[in-house]
Amino acid sequence: MQQRRVNFHTLGCKLNFSESSTFARQFEQGGYVRVAPDEEADICVINSCSVTEHADKKCRNLIRKLHRRNPQAIIAVTGCYAQLKPQEIAAIEGVDLVLSNNDKGELYRRVTELAGKGRAQVYSCETDELTNFFAAFSSGDRTRAFLKVQDGCDYCCSYCTIHYARGSSRNMPIADLVAEARQIAAAGQKEIVITGVNTGDFGRTTGETFIDLLRALNEVEGIERYRISSIEPNLLTDEIIAFCAASPKFQHHFHIPLQSGSDRILGLMRRRYTTARFGERVEAVRRLMPDAFIGIDVIVGFPGETEADFRTTYDFLERLAPAFLHIFPFSERPGTPAVDFPGKVQSSVATRRVEELEALCARLHGDFCARGTGTEADVLFESTRRGGMMFGFTGNYRRVKVPYDAARVNTVCRVRLGKMDESHDLEGDILG
Repeated sequence: MQQRRVNFHTLGCKLNFSESSTFARQFEQGGYVRVAPDEEADICVINSCSVTEHADKKCRNLIRKLHRRNPQAIIAVTGCYAQLKPQEIAAIEGVDLVLSNNDKGELYRRVTELAGKGRAQVYSCETDELTNFFAAFSSGDRTRAFLKVQDGCDYCCSYCTIHYARGSSRNMPIADLVAEARQIAAAGQKEIVITGVNTGDFGRTTGETFIDLLRALNEVEGIERYRISSIEPNLLTDEIIAFCAASPKFQHHFHIPLQSGSDRILGLMRRRYTTARFGERVEAVRRLMPDAFIGIDVIVGFPGETEADFRTTYDFLERLAPAFLHIFPFSERPGTPAVDFPGKVQSSVATRRVEELEALCARLHGDFCARGTGTEADVLFESTRRGGMMFGFTGNYRRVKVPYDAARVNTVCRVRLGKMDESHDLEGDILG
């Protein structure tokens, strides 16, 4: 009998990626064959995102595409969109199973118990029941692994549905996460990205702290690099900064959400810092790690954002000169306070503001990468091959290209960095 095939479609964040990889291991251990997302499968699992209306729409379009391609395939949908709007998803032709975020640990069992296609079964839970922790880490797909250390968020920003979709902040014990890191090391992956919804808020469940976790992971043999996927500025403490600066394993790479460079807009967003505090945290990083990669999230077009507010944001970012900007136009999410805020910004205005910040990002990222020319750095090379070249990243996330050499994949090499191309990639010369 031919083994049943399953594929996975991950939308959204690194957290979803780690969870989808864990689903895949469960199915493979159950005797299923995992196939690529674009291959025909008997079962299609979608791990959805709902951070914007565009994310919801992308999930709906994907469901319809999968059903058209293979009308007999079982389609199971989980994730944040499934948590927030399960009946909306269940009404789409082709869907067989909708599971809440709290039910992710049961996904394999519920899918494999289905006799075949039929009316969609919905397993949902109320927000205050989102208390389970689905342990997850990615494996087998990339040089680096994503390790989920925390879930949920207690911050309730005025524009965000994450608290409703993921529940309260919670985590696994450090000892269990160290054990998972050792599994990752045993599989041969060299780098771990520490991920969560509000990663720096680690410890709510166990009474431990994020710095305790970092210190414990630092001792895991076989892992050569760690990155912190994202950390709120109010949780990026001097102790964490000093630890990352001193540890050879923790890379000089920080992703810090800003959202607005206007203190007035930050107040409307219910963020927990001012621009002065944010700028001070960036300077604290640079005092100990002058060449750190700093990525910043920004939302434009928030209700009430005037042209003066946007110009203040633009000027603030230009002065900070981060290595990269992740820019998002404001998207109304039903049930959030911001939906009812006055001063809606026209979509054409928001689009123009996005374009201005994208141009700023291109300039700042180019400047950051160009400063690496002529220096030496350790580069972890990945398996991607394009135009006869292979690619890898320095500790501070400059991308480097060298002629492809299979023996160098998943190895850390000392490299002299050469000139930068139009994509901001640096030519590399492997030393030794």
